Amino acid sequence: MRQTKQHSGRGHVIATATVAALVTLAAVPGCASGAPSPGNARTPVAASTPPDATAAIPAATPATPTTPQDQAPSPTPTLPLSKAPRTIPAVREHVPARGPGWRPAPDARVVVPPGDSAALADEGKLLAGELRIGFAESATPRKGDVELTLGPKGSGAPESYTLTVSDGTVRITGPDQAGVFYGTRTLKQEVSGGGSAPEGTVRDAPAKPQRGLNLDIARKHFTPAWIEDRLREMADLKLNQLGLHFSDDQAFRIESTTHPEIVSTPHLTKAQVREITALAARLHIAVVPEIDSPGHLGAVLRAYPALQLRDVQGRAVKGAVDIADPAAAKLVDELLREYLPLFPGAIWNVGADEYQALVYRDPQSSFPQLAAAARQRYGPTARVQDLATGWLNDRADVVRSAGRAPAAWNDGFFTGGVAQPAKDIQVEYWTGKENGARPPLEYLREGRKVVNLNDEYLYYVLGQPNQFVYPDGRRIYEQWTPLVLRGTTAVPARYAGQILGARFAVWCDLAGAQTQAQVAAGIRLPLAALSQKVWDSRTPALDWPAFKALADRL
Repeated sequence: MRQTKQHSGRGHVIATATVAALVTLAAVPGCASGAPSPGNARTPVAASTPPDATAAIPAATPATPTTPQDQAPSPTPTLPLSKAPRTIPAVREHVPARGPGWRPAPDARVVVPPGDSAALADEGKLLAGELRIGFAESATPRKGDVELTLGPKGSGAPESYTLTVSDGTVRITGPDQAGVFYGTRTLKQEVSGGGSAPEGTVRDAPAKPQRGLNLDIARKHFTPAWIEDRLREMADLKLNQLGLHFSDDQAFRIESTTHPEIVSTPHLTKAQVREITALAARLHIAVVPEIDSPGHLGAVLRAYPALQLRDVQGRAVKGAVDIADPAAAKLVDELLREYLPLFPGAIWNVGADEYQALVYRDPQSSFPQLAAAARQRYGPTARVQDLATGWLNDRADVVRSAGRAPAAWNDGFFTGGVAQPAKDIQVEYWTGKENGARPPLEYLREGRKVVNLNDEYLYYVLGQPNQFVYPDGRRIYEQWTPLVLRGTTAVPARYAGQILGARFAVWCDLAGAQTQAQVAAGIRLPLAALSQKVWDSRTPALDWPAFKALADRL
């Protein structure tokens, strides 16, 4: 995205009285499958509030006493059955129990067994600081402690966790560090929202593996402190990706040692980026960087005007490099190789969207040098789109050689050409309004993995140009699911497994339209709504007013 892409758009509760406790279970579907289209009612996200089961137990009728010694003892008070915690995102399953729950006490600690210390000490110290209690490495937790442990590998789905509150203690376990961390986020929200964690057991896991925020730092400079605050906010919402679009026509916003001449002022230093990625890693957030090409390179072209694409009449094409010129590929690959070590995450977005040569009515006659280069590389029937596909594949090769998985915007994938995009390039689907628009089903039928950045719901565009409107979160919460990739229509649920998740995107087309503080306030509720729908795609249990009130309280 970029000129905002230049387009107009816009449990069931079962209570049984016995001598023992009562159990309430919420139905939990398999992760990443069977998500409904908007409007289809489903089982609530968390267990619904159980009735007071004590009413189902008939009161004992004592015998009429004849002497003081014959009087029946006073009945022992019974604690009510616990209620499911109120968190964002909502937990997927809660097994209630009778008990006082857990609240921080002056002598309480977060404890990590010595064998798990290397993996979980950071998570434990963070939680201890947030709850204002102690931290210790110990194999023997005391009553009142919070214990964090890793379960055996394969003991649960990735990023899943179990949180048990019983007998005055809390135990959080998961098959990986991320799962345990998300358990600590649930406990933090329980305590901050209600003062205590309810008795019982939470079993929780995300529906989608990719959940996050996309941030355009090219058009608008955001300070490191502001970005780090967003990372902390994202972590509490169990979001795990931050996309950084740091190069565009307006500016190039990260320090460069190979090409300092392209860098804009202000910008992030590499030291600041390392601090951001280090914090992200501690919060289990992967940073997905993007140097967009072969379009959106205006900031680079100001230093290298000879690489500018020109049409047959000699007119410069905004932001576009001449992909027939080997020097253009050499420059972009030098930048990719410089920044690959700076971003250790698994995914790299190579862009590929809105290459302006391909919006011309007849690219072949408008750009004869591109048409000739396409025929030279791919044969006599090749067209300009094949040359653009070759550019995409070549950049994907560069990031793949460094162990990264390539991703690209959906309008960089073309159909009917001689050259085909590599099958492993992840599709970041944002629009269906580009020239030769391809609906989501075409990508899914090809077997491609897709991430949802639907510009109808998930775009926050500064200044609201091109009919964009700031989303307030309600439409995301009430109408959108990860299956709604384009417009307002969901794709069939059988493709749910190919939709890896979603990111909410901030684009800074009119950078001065909002301050950093206004952006943070504006995206708060949309991010919360997104977090709910990518953690559990079913219709939420809370209506929007209740969800908003919960978000405001937390």
